[in-house]
Amino acid sequence: MITKEKVRVSQVAVVVFAALCAISQTGCTHAESEPRALTPVRTAEVQTISTGSETRYSANIVPNAQVDLAFKSGGYVVSIRQVRGTDGRMRSLDTGDWVTRGTLLAAVRQQDYTDRREQAQAQLARAQADYEHAKLTYDRTSNLYSTQSATKPEFDQAKAQYDSSVAALNNARASLAESQTALDDSSLRAPFDGWIIRRNVDIGALVGPASPAFTIADTRSVRAVFGVPDNALGRIKLGQPQGITTDALPDEFSGRVSAVSPAADPKSRVYSVEVTIPNPHNQLKAGMIASLALGGEILPANMLAVPLSAVIRDPQNPQAFAVLVTDGTGDPVIVRSRTVDLGDAYGNMIQVLGGIKAGERVVTAGSTLVRSGDKVRVMQ
Repeated sequence: MITKEKVRVSQVAVVVFAALCAISQTGCTHAESEPRALTPVRTAEVQTISTGSETRYSANIVPNAQVDLAFKSGGYVVSIRQVRGTDGRMRSLDTGDWVTRGTLLAAVRQQDYTDRREQAQAQLARAQADYEHAKLTYDRTSNLYSTQSATKPEFDQAKAQYDSSVAALNNARASLAESQTALDDSSLRAPFDGWIIRRNVDIGALVGPASPAFTIADTRSVRAVFGVPDNALGRIKLGQPQGITTDALPDEFSGRVSAVSPAADPKSRVYSVEVTIPNPHNQLKAGMIASLALGGEILPANMLAVPLSAVIRDPQNPQAFAVLVTDGTGDPVIVRSRTVDLGDAYGNMIQVLGGIKAGERVVTAGSTLVRSGDKVRVMQ
């Protein structure tokens, strides 16, 4: 008979297994003959969650649209859009500048492409003249052949020359269009209104086709992207209003659920959810960490909790779970494996029933790269 306790333990194992799958499986080997560099890790404090607080999820702020702009026609960069800097001087367009759709951002030397276009125009003019001559000959021969004043071979020859001239004319027109497109592609323009996130070229640089030049992002609206387990999907509906907060800004922002993944991520086993938030004043920046609470889920009374990413398989017992606890302060520190008893998962956190104490710090990123007893460097 399956008891309630067994069901709860099974659920915990599934949640923790999902968290473990989301962590990179790359290991590291210890050099025996020479010392290795200290592995950087990130840590978090074991928390006591307040009674009756809401389950919160961490979300990542991403732009509504972000693209890398690249040249299609290669060459030497001869111009970059100039803007006025804070000191009043003109400077090249760079990170943090706002541009509108269609703005010319940069251009490569166009002389080569201009020469090709002029050559294509000359070839088109010649093909046009050949076509007109062949058509005139064909029309005259066709009339003579209809009155039996021209032979069948003469008519066939005139028609063949006419057909050839038509093909040559079409080819010349295509070559001219291609050369014009290459000339147009020597200039790089903004595809939409947005912020320059990165500039990768300077005047005088030699760029080839597909060389990245700028990264542009549209942040007039942004998306908060987060993952939820399957038991939370029932509280999420497309179009429902959703508030988010950030540590960097005091205000709460309101948006609406705009996308819910139809399938779970094969590694983390969570469903991706997106909340689209108007951002007319560009307060929310790409890469910010936000938090949100879904209605209807309240945490139990005071409990210890750690991030799901801190949980690993116990090195001594594959059927149990553990965390890596930092031993001491300063830089470097030593990490020790600690077996823990887990409770239920709440958002990005999981309850810890025993094995650690509040205030201790556990490794949340890099735990698969180190072993108990290793010295590590804690990243801030």
